[in-house]
Amino acid sequence: MTAVLDEHVTHHATLGGETQSRTEQVALGLFIAVPFLALLAAVPVAWGGWLGWTDVAIAVGMYYFTLLGITVGFHRLFTHKSYRPNRAVKIGIAVAGSMAIQGPLVRWVADHRKHHKFSDRDGDPHSPWKYGTSVGALIKGLWHAHMGWLFDEEQTNQRKYAPDLLKDRDLVRISKNFWAFVLISMLLPAVLGGLITWSWQGALTAFFWGSLIRVGLLHHVTWSINSICHAIGNRPFVSRDKSANVWWLAIPSGGESWHNLHHADPTCARHGVLRGQVDMSARLIWVFEKLGWVKEVRWPVAERIQSKLVSAQAPAAA
Repeated sequence: MTAVLDEHVTHHATLGGETQSRTEQVALGLFIAVPFLALLAAVPVAWGGWLGWTDVAIAVGMYYFTLLGITVGFHRLFTHKSYRPNRAVKIGIAVAGSMAIQGPLVRWVADHRKHHKFSDRDGDPHSPWKYGTSVGALIKGLWHAHMGWLFDEEQTNQRKYAPDLLKDRDLVRISKNFWAFVLISMLLPAVLGGLITWSWQGALTAFFWGSLIRVGLLHHVTWSINSICHAIGNRPFVSRDKSANVWWLAIPSGGESWHNLHHADPTCARHGVLRGQVDMSARLIWVFEKLGWVKEVRWPVAERIQSKLVSAQAPAAA
């Protein structure tokens, strides 16, 4: 009976199985294209007076709420086990990440774990170096790493790369009901805008900025970690791939763009470990720890970090 139940839970853990359906690809295309068109229209819409402080507050609040759901939740917790949360934090951060509209939790984690296993080598779902190192190949690879890979029909095997998540009923339920969190994420800004301004115009502009613009911007910032942060940037740490730090993405990505250290030490809860490297996600984990909501946080160890620096591994001069 247990075996049958486990198989049922595994099979229905996310929308779709190991092959992406045509319906999913169409839905994915719409959720990429529509927010992108909204981004293109953002300047004329704002210039026309359809942007107020309520819209800004809702858009920024929703952006960082869902961004941190991805960085602190999907990435540092569920993929890399950088800390151990209580059940409320686990569920809350999984919901927040689902509202970023980047796919069901189990599928997201499976993809990212596979990325780390084969980073910038054959088997990596989204390496910009997939087609070679020439300028033309890199341009094609950047497109693939940024968003092209999302449309691959063959999906990462979730049983192989995320078996621990498939054993957690809370996470399976959240992953399976991803569609519900998409609806909440898209409708909540409009509801807030309408209630705050008590007008249909307030609801409409809040939807434009807090849903469409926010989702489009968050998507492209997150995808830039896959593309830009594996193509250009500073590499102070030794890693077996081309992961790099891109400073100007640090604040919009919540600290994820300190990507070189992350690939050198994947389970570390803080990615920005050098002086001046702002890491908002690590700060939130620190707050959770101080409140007693998480424990066993894998903070950076000075000696370990020092040993991974490129300068520390260079041969001494004769």
